[in-house]
Amino acid sequence: MKKVMLIYNPKSGNQKFDRNLDFVIKTLKEKYDDILVCKTNAQGHATDFAREACEKNVDLVVIVGGDGTFNETVNGLMEYEKRPIIGYIPAGTCCDIGLTLGLTKNVRKALSIILSGVPAKMDVVKSNNRYFCYVSGNGAFIDISYVTDSKLKKKIGYLAYLIKGAEEMFTIPKMRMQIKHDNGVEKGIYSLVLIINSKRVAGINMIYKPCLDDGLVDVVLYRNVLPFNAIVYVISFILPFWSTPLIKRLKSKRLEIVTNTKANWNVDGESGGIGNQYIDVCQKAIEIIVPKKIKKRYFHNQEEYDV
Repeated sequence: MKKVMLIYNPKSGNQKFDRNLDFVIKTLKEKYDDILVCKTNAQGHATDFAREACEKNVDLVVIVGGDGTFNETVNGLMEYEKRPIIGYIPAGTCCDIGLTLGLTKNVRKALSIILSGVPAKMDVVKSNNRYFCYVSGNGAFIDISYVTDSKLKKKIGYLAYLIKGAEEMFTIPKMRMQIKHDNGVEKGIYSLVLIINSKRVAGINMIYKPCLDDGLVDVVLYRNVLPFNAIVYVISFILPFWSTPLIKRLKSKRLEIVTNTKANWNVDGESGGIGNQYIDVCQKAIEIIVPKKIKKRYFHNQEEYDV
C-alpha cells in the first residue's frame, strides 16, 4: 500500500492553492492508495507533519508552499534516518529552491513532474541546530523576505521585495567576521555573507554552475567598501562567477563563523537567530523528484543506477 502525505500552506504566494486541491488529490490517487492531506495553520506546523510522515512510513511527501514551508518540512524529515521522497509544488513569492530545481508554480505541470520525474539525492546544510536547503546569510538585504509586508507581496509579488531592497540600500551594515573553512581562514569587515546550496537566491542567479550533491556549500563574502557596495552587488549579480579581492568565493564542507553582528541570520528566507554559526553539509541527505535534465545538470555525484 503506497502512501503520500500532502503538506500545503494556504497562505503561500497568491494563496490560491485550495482551488486546485481536489484535482491534486484525484491525480495522486491514480498512483497512490492512501492520501493524507495536511493543511498548515501556524509556524512550525509543516515540521510536525513531516515527523508524522516519517513515523507513518509515508512513501512520498508532496510540499506545496514557499521556501519557508519547504524548509520546515525538511527540518522535520531530518530528525529521522528513514525519510520519504519529496515532491514539490512551488507556491511562494520567490521559490528559489523550486525554480533552481526546474520546477514550476503551475500546479498541473509541477504535479506532472512529481509523477514522471526522477529522484535526485540532494545536500542539506546544518547551521547550528537547524537545517537549511538553499541559503543562509547575514548582512545587506538579508531580512527582506520576512520583513516585507505580506499583503504587499500578495498584491505585487516579487516587486515588493525590490521596493524593500531599495529602502535598505541606505543602511548597509559593517560586520566583523572570522570564517574558518576547509582550506583556511578569512577575516575582515563584510557587508554581506552568503552560504549557498542553490543557483538562485532572492530570484537572482548567484552561482554560475552549482552542484547540489557534492557535500560542499558555495560561500560568497562581500567586503564592506562604502560608498561602493551597491556597485559591487550589482556586478556580482550580473556576473555570478566573478571573484575579486572585494568578493571572495569559496567552497567548503564545514564553516565556523565568528562575528560581532547582532543582526539575524536568514535561513531559507526566514529569521534564523543571531551570533556565531557552525555549518556542516549533510551530503545527499534528502531525495527529491526533479526533471531528468535538471538531475544531469546539477547532480553530479549520484549512483549510476540513479542517473
